[in-house]
Amino acid sequence: MISIRQRREIRATEVSEDFPAQEENVKLENKLPSGCTSRRLWKILSLTIGGTVALCIGLLTSVYLATLHENDLWFSNIKEVEREISFRTECGLYYSYYKQMLQAPTVVQGFHGLIYDNKTESMKTINLLQRMNIYQEVFLSILYRVLPIQKYLEPVYFYIYTLFGLQAIYVTALYITSWLLSGTWLSGLLAAFWYVTNRIDTTRVEFTIPLRENWALPFFAIQIAAITYFLRPNLQPLSERLTLLAIFISTFLFSLTWQFNQFMMLMQALVLFTLDSLDMLPAVKATWLYGIQITSLLLVCILQFFNSMILGSLLISFNLSVFIARKLQKNLKTGSFLNRLGKLLLHLFMVLCLTLFLNNIIKKILNLKSDEHIFKFLKAKFGLGATRDFDANLYLCEEAFGLLPFNTFGRLSDTLLFYAYVFVLSITVTVAFVVAFHNLSDSTNQQSVGKTEKGTVNLKPETAYNLIHTILFGFLALSTMRMKYLWTSHMCVFASFGLCSPEIWELLLKSVHLYNPKRICIMRYSVPILILLYLCYKFWPGMMDELSELREFYDPDTVELMNWINSNTPRKAVFAGSMQLLAGVKLCTGRTLTNHPHYEDSSLRERTRAVYQIYAKRAPEEVHALLRSFGTDYVILEDSICYERRHRRGCRLRDLLDIANGHNASLGTLVTATGAGQGRGERGALGPQCHIKQSSSAFSSFV
Repeated sequence: MISIRQRREIRATEVSEDFPAQEENVKLENKLPSGCTSRRLWKILSLTIGGTVALCIGLLTSVYLATLHENDLWFSNIKEVEREISFRTECGLYYSYYKQMLQAPTVVQGFHGLIYDNKTESMKTINLLQRMNIYQEVFLSILYRVLPIQKYLEPVYFYIYTLFGLQAIYVTALYITSWLLSGTWLSGLLAAFWYVTNRIDTTRVEFTIPLRENWALPFFAIQIAAITYFLRPNLQPLSERLTLLAIFISTFLFSLTWQFNQFMMLMQALVLFTLDSLDMLPAVKATWLYGIQITSLLLVCILQFFNSMILGSLLISFNLSVFIARKLQKNLKTGSFLNRLGKLLLHLFMVLCLTLFLNNIIKKILNLKSDEHIFKFLKAKFGLGATRDFDANLYLCEEAFGLLPFNTFGRLSDTLLFYAYVFVLSITVTVAFVVAFHNLSDSTNQQSVGKTEKGTVNLKPETAYNLIHTILFGFLALSTMRMKYLWTSHMCVFASFGLCSPEIWELLLKSVHLYNPKRICIMRYSVPILILLYLCYKFWPGMMDELSELREFYDPDTVELMNWINSNTPRKAVFAGSMQLLAGVKLCTGRTLTNHPHYEDSSLRERTRAVYQIYAKRAPEEVHALLRSFGTDYVILEDSICYERRHRRGCRLRDLLDIANGHNASLGTLVTATGAGQGRGERGALGPQCHIKQSSSAFSSFV
């Protein structure tokens, strides 16, 4: 079907305008019935083989990652408390709600415990379904209760196998996207191989299993694949409706499973806005996608009990602004080049102003401050002014929120991915500039998107979408390392598509005067096959060594701490400490916390800063009063914070607290906890407790 459509487009450009392309195709089919039959059989065979390979490569990737996780931790042999401790930081917090739902006598009581939770934040009842994206834990716990698998599969395995199963869907979606763009499933196979061989930079699921992105990114990949298909011209009405349904479902699930969904979809909306403004995709299809984004977010907002952070998102304000600006500027795509360029700049300015205006109005009405820490962080990150804000500096000092390390490109180059990506990107960007200039210059061109006259450069809407997508997410990854997983996975798709694309090779061979249809066929198949052989030769032995390397989880100090808490403290005891460790306390012991790692609430951020004063230069009486205001019974102090070496000078937690408290940071970093009897102004009301024992954490009863 793909090859037939390509032939029709070529024929349409060769015949005169007064001779319909459809009649020419009908004549061609009447003349060559046997050829059409063989093409149809070949298409069915190709779809069967390609689909089978997609499923197999997805399942193999899932098994490979699950095996690495097992080999690294010896997960099947360690104790239950060790398994739970292996879910570090916020991962442990999310998994604790899955465990809580399973331990509840009934599903209804489990729901009630999540909606009226008073153990995650002491002295406070919160709605966890409103504050956090944990519907996936709820759904999985209900599924585990319903399915007859309790005798054969432990709850923790049901959970992690689900996540590794989603990785199979993720890789399959990447495979299909590359296949759709290039027209050959060989491209999808290369994309999947690149994803696996660049595992360090494309996924971290094997050691951060419950992380929200591991739930969300597979659905995001499905959405991109569906949008890629939706942007094809001349889709049948039924195919278009089914594709829109797939886009809506995947967008909704992506939004439901990750708290950062609105920022990712804002980037996606910017992609659609750019292409629509440059007349590189049909405006009707862009409108459908804008509407799906808004509908999905509003539906998630309802399920999260009208979460104000969603209503105040930039995405909703931006999409509404696009609709308003369109109504006000109806003749945006007419006129001369300078006229259209002026209209385009005015349109951009109008959308920007409307977005900021609507967003500020909504936030004032809702009194929304939940996401202000993100904008403070961005302001400080891009050098728009120094800040003493604790939350912004906490993000700035984390490596995950820093610039993408340069050695990332070295690893990507070892697999030839980066070289192939730059090669394909440079060609498609050049074509995109030519097409954009042509669209802005030729105001009389009323042809549908995807069709051009003979001799002109063509860029398909689905290719243009993926091009702008990879560029914007590339900038996001370069500025914030944690977001590289959005870019690197799509990098595999885009690079493999380009190497298998007949259009890319046609442009390249024409530019060096070596154009020949046979040469195109040879290049688009031989180059990816050679790269696949290279990847197998270079990385297969290393992958086998990885699979044969056996290690074991070992953290006796934290295990001792959790066992001590379970044995020696009341069930209703309240614990204070670092966000990361308290998530483990919640999971392993079920005790009440003062604070936790889900940092998307303004009151929680204030509470966390108050709890962290145990490491600051504050008087003991002040810190004692702060902790007692949260009902604290016990405090956990960690040697890793007291004697912090992970961060550079000035980025240690105690340095950040000094800056936020208005103390001289350069002097503050020289002060350490040095024994009992600290007076006012010395570091740490409980600083001496850091010397209780030299281990990962020190434990202190607080009364």
